[in-house]
Amino acid sequence: MTLIRSLCVYCGSARGRSPRYVAAARELGEAMAERRIRLVYGGARIGMMGEVADAVMKNGGQVIGVIPEHLQTSEVGHSGITELKVVESMHVRKKLMFDLSDGFAVLPGGYGTLDELFEIITWRMLKLHDKPVVVLNIDGYWNAFEALIDQLIAEGFARPDSRQFFSVVNSVGRMFDLLEQPGDIQVTEHPERI
Repeated sequence: MTLIRSLCVYCGSARGRSPRYVAAARELGEAMAERRIRLVYGGARIGMMGEVADAVMKNGGQVIGVIPEHLQTSEVGHSGITELKVVESMHVRKKLMFDLSDGFAVLPGGYGTLDELFEIITWRMLKLHDKPVVVLNIDGYWNAFEALIDQLIAEGFARPDSRQFFSVVNSVGRMFDLLEQPGDIQVTEHPERI
């Protein structure tokens, strides 16, 4: 079992349209603080990133933000967290976030979140790490991602077993159930249609 002391959360610098995305970010932050799991994230005080960081801090947890110098202004680096590391590039940011984390949670987000998700899965496939990667499929947000992975497999561009490198769950509670289980367990859940 991987002991999760520090969890990297990938998510958007926007809030998205559904209020459930923000609610999930807050719930995740509260749960991390309650479990004394340190948040590692992209360092912004806006959007989903700001929501999860604020929730961790509000509930007595610790937060390390990592933001590249060129995004310090546009993403509004969060000065109210435990530590904000300003680095020289996106590459340095992603590597440092990886090094500081025992696992990865992915909330809804945009291009940057997709980039981080694909990279961390690819690194796992290449055996560069064996840290758990859990995608939180809030309101079916990641259904299209799952369909794309199925298409890659169907067309022979990814191995059939490539889904073992990440799990997809529908709730924050389920994510922690999975992270706290022994062994390398891959799960895919599909949300109920509302």
